[in-house]
Amino acid sequence: MTSSSSDKAAGRVLLPSTINPTRYDLKFTPHFENFTFTGESSIELTTTSNLHDSAANGEKCREITLHSKELCFASASYVVVKTNREESPEGAAFEAEEIRVNNKMHTVTFVFGDAIPAEASLVLTIKYTGFLNNEMAGFYRSKYTDIHGESKFMASTQFESLDARRAFPCWDEPARKAIFGVTLTVPKNLDAFSNMPELSNKTLPGGKLKEIRFLDTPVMSTYLVAFCVGEFDYVQAQTEHGVLVRVYTPPGKSESGLFALDCATKSLDAYDDFFGIPYPLPKLDMVAIPEFAMGAMENWGLVTYREVDLLIDPTKASSNQKQRVCTVVTHELAHQWFGNLVTMAWWDDLWLNEGFASWAENWAADVINPNWCMWDQFTTGHLASAMRLDALRSSHPIQVPIQHAEEVEEVFDAISYCKGGSVVKMIRAVLGMKAFQSGLGAYMKKHAYKNTETYDLWQAWQDSSGMPVQEMMASWTEQMGFPLVTVSEEKWEDDKVTLTLEQEWFLSDGSELSEEDKEKKWCIPILTCTVEGTQQDMIFMREKTATITVPLPSKDGWVKLNAGQDVPMRVKLTSEMIDRLSTGIQSKTLPAVDRAGLLLDGYALVKAGKLSPESLIKLLSNYTDEDDYTVWTGIAGIIGGLDAVLSDDPTMCGYFKPMAKKIVMGLHDKIGWDATESDGHLSTLLRGMMINLLSTFCHDDADVAAEAWRRFALFQENHGDMKSLPSDMRTSVFKIVVKNGGEKEYEAVKAYFDLATDNAERKFVLGSLGHASDPKLKLRTMEWSISGDIKLQDFFYPMGSVSHSSNEGRHIAWEFFKDNFEAIKKFIGNASPSLMDAVIVSCAGGYCSDEKAEEIDVFFKSHPVPKSSRKIQQTLENMRANAKFLGMLRASALSKEEFWSALV
Repeated sequence: MTSSSSDKAAGRVLLPSTINPTRYDLKFTPHFENFTFTGESSIELTTTSNLHDSAANGEKCREITLHSKELCFASASYVVVKTNREESPEGAAFEAEEIRVNNKMHTVTFVFGDAIPAEASLVLTIKYTGFLNNEMAGFYRSKYTDIHGESKFMASTQFESLDARRAFPCWDEPARKAIFGVTLTVPKNLDAFSNMPELSNKTLPGGKLKEIRFLDTPVMSTYLVAFCVGEFDYVQAQTEHGVLVRVYTPPGKSESGLFALDCATKSLDAYDDFFGIPYPLPKLDMVAIPEFAMGAMENWGLVTYREVDLLIDPTKASSNQKQRVCTVVTHELAHQWFGNLVTMAWWDDLWLNEGFASWAENWAADVINPNWCMWDQFTTGHLASAMRLDALRSSHPIQVPIQHAEEVEEVFDAISYCKGGSVVKMIRAVLGMKAFQSGLGAYMKKHAYKNTETYDLWQAWQDSSGMPVQEMMASWTEQMGFPLVTVSEEKWEDDKVTLTLEQEWFLSDGSELSEEDKEKKWCIPILTCTVEGTQQDMIFMREKTATITVPLPSKDGWVKLNAGQDVPMRVKLTSEMIDRLSTGIQSKTLPAVDRAGLLLDGYALVKAGKLSPESLIKLLSNYTDEDDYTVWTGIAGIIGGLDAVLSDDPTMCGYFKPMAKKIVMGLHDKIGWDATESDGHLSTLLRGMMINLLSTFCHDDADVAAEAWRRFALFQENHGDMKSLPSDMRTSVFKIVVKNGGEKEYEAVKAYFDLATDNAERKFVLGSLGHASDPKLKLRTMEWSISGDIKLQDFFYPMGSVSHSSNEGRHIAWEFFKDNFEAIKKFIGNASPSLMDAVIVSCAGGYCSDEKAEEIDVFFKSHPVPKSSRKIQQTLENMRANAKFLGMLRASALSKEEFWSALV
């Protein structure tokens, strides 16, 4: 299953390896009056001895090709700095005779009259202009409102994966590392910063401009270069290890950076200690960008963020916001080592960056806030997301072959991030923390400032643990999907139980496996727990079947497979095992993470036709006294999933809703609307979740509606009233108000979008407006989404609120998408493909019928979106799986009114 480096590299579209950059000196002057910039790049190059071997027709090479996109070139020339050949003496200068731009390949080729010397050192100087676009990629502009209420523009960069070429011509491949020296010429009243601290800052003649030179960067990849120009305030602190950290905020909002600053200083020190390598740069800046396509970007020494993922209003921030900001910061700072110091050689190993950072964000957040129970939350967050996607035939391996670099845009998904992080969590459980950590430290030291492949990490852990890591892990990263482990036989005795296990590929729709599919297998660590805790003995299930024996503390004791949910797999237990586990669930002697895991597995098995729907409802009945946030995340996922599927069958939906309401009101009666002095972070999250469930299942309850109206009225009198309407419940209360109200209430909620002082508050409006009961208001929300009043980064949120509001809302969103497809495409332009992915999921992803899947499939075949093709296929497969699931539910006892009335 393993492949060599040469096999992996076959077919990759790369620039020639005969000319290589070692250093870039980059000069930029932005022009905000016409949204352009002028650039000058001086690039130190070395040429190889075989430079001329690949030239056409036996001629010598006269061309230098770099990546470039949307740049306009004025001139290019090179000077020979050092050579061992006589044909081009040192100091000789050569002007390009021809400049060829290839818009399809995103390259520029400079053609010279004479042959370029082999085995030489050159300096290539290029003068050009570019565009400060509004597409959140390359060197781009963002609009913001200053402290005087005036609209202004700033400029910043977003280069990952392939947009450094939009700012400067370069070898835009992760393995072509170099040193970067950056100089910015900007208006004197603006701030400017880059990856490294300032080297000099001087006012230019005329007094209107200043030139800022920055220290040289370490050797690094092009996608990590960054710079910003604009008006900023900042807060700063020094880590215990001596690194200066700043958080740059919009003017007048410096206090909103304090929470992220605290997270950053603590996590930098934690990573220093964990990796055994100090943070390599002299400073770390974190900057809030008004318009930003992703959550954040890990540029070395200058991390850029979407405002809501960095800034927190200390008087308003919800617990969800605090956790989100903390984990985004810890994720990006993990990259300063894993990705920046040591970088994947090519995009097929993107998971080396994102998978590890997804694990590390939870590790560091847990170090900073141990009471948040981040590893429990990992199960219902990262792991659940990974398994939802990876149970589809349209998924992909963690290590996905990539030939054209543009293909990487399709794998910035839950596989690279969440499954990658889940696999790292599994390795840590198998190796133990000591070997896991020492292997990482050795990997970092050996490969610092270099590029690696997955094999290099496996080798480091193999050396630190003495275990066959490469053999164990190939099945998890080189093939897509994950296993279902079924307990096929059981033998219970007074002091032990013997279980026979079988493994097969798990698919969300339970579709039949071909003979080839049946051959798939994984090297599965089998971890078990009883009431006495996790068993120390661990076996590896390498074949299709295995037998294990687990000691029991008592003859009626229970056993849970996949203890701690450390392995990304589904487990099908016997009815005897589930009956025994009910004791552990009800008494809560079974840990919360495992109680949640049983629910997630149970629901997935029902959808796949591997477990009866009645068994799932029986399992749920054991959770009537549950009060753990993580477990309730699993419960909410089940009742939310059933609601979405059953909404296509009004009769069954009518049976289901009263039971769902009973479950939610049970939690409501336990924790209520009001915070208490004893509330911790997780209690606050649980209350927020409960009120969100009220907005879905109980909005028409008279008492619930009255309480929401009362709180909304107080909020209308004072938007800063955090006691009556805390941020954790604003979206949910807004939903209840617009569901029960009319145009007046709709406009009252919508008005807050313009009155809110930060984007986090505006998102509460975006996520709720589409739930208005009047279809005309739903359509108005869709029209508002592309009106230009909402930032490009956020415009799909109101679409999702319409689509998720009801069956009717789904139809309105899909019809609007079809009718306005060209306008939406134009609105997104050349911005990140992730935006179109989000729109497609929001507008087309909620259906549960084969007929709709066929209609949507036909639409996209006649209206192709190539960069979203994988997302479209995954959406269609999910839809067909849900249609199959609905059919199973209709054929089960759940279609009978008496089944539900007995429960209620």
